[in-house]
Amino acid sequence: MNKLEPNDAPAHDWFRFVLSFPPHLVRAYLEKLDVRPNHVVLDPFCGTGTTLVECKKLGFASVGFEAHPLAHFAASTKTDWSPPPPALLNHASRIADAAAKVLATQGIDDIPVLKRQALDQLELLALPEESAKLLLKNSLSPLPLHKTLVLLQCLNNSPDPRFARHEKLALANALVGTIGNLHFGPEVGIGQIKHDAPVIAPWLDRVRSIASHLEGLRDRAATPTTVLLSDSRDSHEGLPPQSIDAVFTSPPYPNEKDYTRTTRLESVLLGFIANRDDLRAVKRGLLRSNTRGVYKTDKDDTWIAQFPEITKLADEIETRRRKLGKTSGFERTYHRVTLLYFGGMARHLASLRPLLRPGAKLGYVVGDQASYLQVMIRTGQLLAKIASTLGYEVVGTDLFRTRLATATKQQLREEVLLLRWPG
Repeated sequence: MNKLEPNDAPAHDWFRFVLSFPPHLVRAYLEKLDVRPNHVVLDPFCGTGTTLVECKKLGFASVGFEAHPLAHFAASTKTDWSPPPPALLNHASRIADAAAKVLATQGIDDIPVLKRQALDQLELLALPEESAKLLLKNSLSPLPLHKTLVLLQCLNNSPDPRFARHEKLALANALVGTIGNLHFGPEVGIGQIKHDAPVIAPWLDRVRSIASHLEGLRDRAATPTTVLLSDSRDSHEGLPPQSIDAVFTSPPYPNEKDYTRTTRLESVLLGFIANRDDLRAVKRGLLRSNTRGVYKTDKDDTWIAQFPEITKLADEIETRRRKLGKTSGFERTYHRVTLLYFGGMARHLASLRPLLRPGAKLGYVVGDQASYLQVMIRTGQLLAKIASTLGYEVVGTDLFRTRLATATKQQLREEVLLLRWPG
């Protein structure tokens, strides 16, 4: 099952990307990949840090690459177990009191009790226009937004470097979980509109949860974890050659899930993305896995020109588009994003080779897709052929689970592709 088990909550539950894979899968494959105490594990698409957290809990040194600044922030915070829990709680309580006093002077209750508070009598804080335009309409109602900005002001006015990241990650968690109006199904959308919602109380509850988890994690705090804000497709000169013993990761799948859209609310509120230029810069650093992140200057498709299976697949998608008369800008890009996706993965696997020790074992959680006009993309099979051409040994493929495709009602395989680097 792709869900968080209760005993996995410490650190993982501080902030979890909606498409994360489960910690128990990581544990199973760290054992299968024969990871030992003196090994270093790499997750080159680390997201919000599931693999890194599990490695730290088990005492394995680990490294993560992540190009999305919000996800990088979450992963690096979730693997920092140094804050003293009582001091964290004390500091957060003072911030909560300060924010509540500011709201009280404005006649605003954090927890609405009897009636809806009258907005027309209040001067509410708001986001700059260029930031607000990045959000899904109605992501966050005006009054909860005002409360959130007041809380952020109090956090920024009384920063403590020991706690600032954990306190802000708790706010990101609360924004998505209870404060905002987002709903997560197959895609992110707007659910029930909450004209008012508590902000300080759910934030402080999440800080308390982090503090309680830290009590049981601090004995592993010294296990080294490095999280680099880095494009997984590039060479990584900051890491020593042949320093990685194992890789376990789940790259994006080739479909229409825009990872910057799924995390847009917290990215904007915490200041990681302020305008369209910032958003464009983030997307340029990501593997091309959806049409919203494709640019005219992209050249990753040159990496797979010698793979007729992938070229044929892209041609099939384009032929089907023409036959169906699909003419939107996104649909016209389906075939190209397919080429760019597999080209980007080839570029990634090539750049990874200098970092791997001879005999290094790798596991890639990947899934079949049929998002592009119902043309089946056997992701694992194609990545295995690319890896083999680049010198990797294909050890095998394990079935992780199956999913029912919404459009075609076909069972799609999610697999763990197992590789070995012979050196």
